[in-house]
Amino acid sequence: MREIQELRKLVIKTFHIYKVELSDKTFFKDNILYVNSTLNNLEFNKEFIKSLNLKVIYPDNHDMFVNSIMDFSPIATKVLGKIGDGITHVLTGVIAMITGVDENGIQVAEFGSSEGILKEQVCFNRYGTPNEKDIILHFDVTLKAGMGTVRPAITEVHKVCDSIIQEIRNYLKNVNGRICTEKHEYYDKIKKDRKKVVIVKQVAGQGAMYDTALFSSEPGGALGSRSIIDMGNIPIIVSPNEYRDGALRAMH
Repeated sequence: MREIQELRKLVIKTFHIYKVELSDKTFFKDNILYVNSTLNNLEFNKEFIKSLNLKVIYPDNHDMFVNSIMDFSPIATKVLGKIGDGITHVLTGVIAMITGVDENGIQVAEFGSSEGILKEQVCFNRYGTPNEKDIILHFDVTLKAGMGTVRPAITEVHKVCDSIIQEIRNYLKNVNGRICTEKHEYYDKIKKDRKKVVIVKQVAGQGAMYDTALFSSEPGGALGSRSIIDMGNIPIIVSPNEYRDGALRAMH
């Protein structure tokens, strides 16, 4: 009989959202997410960013124009443990999207921008993109002139948007896990006398719009993360549960 050693246990509890509304405070109730859209006290580096607009896009409005798409990210938080183990709460039915343009109308890009009609620019129902039925929480950022290709400016955009998402996470941490929509358990295991398998994933580590953040404070987050570029693009060992729990954030 083969010996099995369990290293980590990750429990992911999902909470499905059917409606998103902008409000004066952040919370969710009866499967409706209310997001604080009062951004007057939002702190950001004004050398990089001019303004930020928060919108909600429903599935029946994918024929709208959006600025260059910088990122899609889930909304999830650690309730117990760190990335890769413990308990994670995640919202389903809603996803965050960041778009950007500078104040002169130049789209954020390095090797080509992605502005245009949303349904023509996004392949829905893929890993890393929204489900076609998802509600999109849209962060539309206007950068200062010429900042659309400046790496510190792009990093600032991700962190500012993540600080708004953190308000949702802070509420989500305290939601009773027993009312979750779904619950999934995952284990990192060592199986004695079995073959050792390593999956090699090549990630972006080139510049402003081609960067990868690792091991942020929250699953799939930007705050507290480290850039693969700043680490010298060295190989990083990530466990299956760390990967599953959002240890990587593709910032492009």
